[in-house]
Amino acid sequence: MQDLKQYIEDNKQRFLDELFELIRIPSISSKPEHKDDMYKCAEMWKKLIIAGGADKAEIMETEGNPVVYAEKILDPSFPTVLVYAHYDVQPAEPLELWQSPPFEPEVRDGKIFARGADDDKGQGFMHTKAFEYLVKTNQLKCNVKFLIEGEEEVGSPSLPKFCEENKELLKSDVIVVSDTGMIAPDVPTITTGLRGLCYWEVELTGPNRDLHSGLFGGAVANPINVLAKMITEMVDENGHITVPGFYDDVIEVSNEERAMMAKAPYSEEEYKKALDVEELAGEKGYTTNERTGIRPSFDICGIWGGYTGEGAKTVLPSKAYAKISSRLVPDQDHEKIAELFIKHFESIAPKSVKVNIRHLHGGQAYGCPIDLPAYKAAEKACEEVYGKRPVPVRSGGSIPIISDFERILGVKAVLMGFGLEADAIHSPNENYPLEQFYNGINTIPYFYKYFAEMGK
Repeated sequence: MQDLKQYIEDNKQRFLDELFELIRIPSISSKPEHKDDMYKCAEMWKKLIIAGGADKAEIMETEGNPVVYAEKILDPSFPTVLVYAHYDVQPAEPLELWQSPPFEPEVRDGKIFARGADDDKGQGFMHTKAFEYLVKTNQLKCNVKFLIEGEEEVGSPSLPKFCEENKELLKSDVIVVSDTGMIAPDVPTITTGLRGLCYWEVELTGPNRDLHSGLFGGAVANPINVLAKMITEMVDENGHITVPGFYDDVIEVSNEERAMMAKAPYSEEEYKKALDVEELAGEKGYTTNERTGIRPSFDICGIWGGYTGEGAKTVLPSKAYAKISSRLVPDQDHEKIAELFIKHFESIAPKSVKVNIRHLHGGQAYGCPIDLPAYKAAEKACEEVYGKRPVPVRSGGSIPIISDFERILGVKAVLMGFGLEADAIHSPNENYPLEQFYNGINTIPYFYKYFAEMGK
């Protein structure tokens, strides 16, 4: 692939022009008024993939926004790669914080500034250009399928059913995703794990109405006091979650992978300084990066009750509320964990209050073994471009559809992203460095090369 860099150099402006046309479509999935934009964006993706060399591409309906499916089948004996990306984006508000209009892409300081520049139009677009290069130079030795959805930013509610109904169409040997990031521009990174999620809302009710805290305080249980005490009991002094059975299915990461993760550049002092905290906290026996990647967590996301207005009001409240989340790791089942928490939380409640818990939503964790052939292919591809072995990273975040792919399609996904923390995804002034964009296009063809050499 000696001509790959030259191909990128010769087509840089065209690549940007095409990407910018895609970005200008405000495909915001969370806003119903942008429904027409979802179809417009899907049409643009279809056009781009066909132009890149696909044999066919079509827009397929789901119960929500449409998906774009495309394929190029060279030989049934070749391994098949399914490329997943999403064309929907987050809302751009607050608009006044953008230095340039969010849907008018602009290059400043070597970066593309726009909503979707990184997440995920920029990163998904890299795959179409890598595919285009391989097709036009007759170097593609894999069958390729594309699945581009329009609901990732709202939880991909329609995609699991679509996958169930189209298993044969989506049949592949590996799924490749660029919707994650790198530790630093010079530190290639492959995300080997995503945490799952459970989310609950808790309501505690004490007396049947708000009471005068002078007349009733000390005689009637205060639901806020009770809730605070119950929450405190959920994590012990070693940072260990106390729900019985919570850790039963947790997969312990191998010493080899922990050693590789430890090679990631990290300064605890800089980490604390950036957050303006004097001390970190978490489960005993694990580093900060391990706590956010390979271990589960338990957090109160919101708590309220009683009087919170201006000034004082001497009230003993009738109710107290909390929103609680737990990040999960392989092989914890989010539905099982949801029930374990509800059972335990109800069991530790005193009779002075009534407990009502709603399980709002959840998703499975995902893990990619570092000895997987497709991982090895991605690893070699990164080494080819960056000159160093990529660092495996367990992300603290969640992309529930990735675990759904494995459950429904029976295929592992390789998460080979090129975004950076500084890209401000989901925030005003989202951006994507041109260097990362072009390096992604440069790296992906090598993945196909090495994966084809390894066979199915």
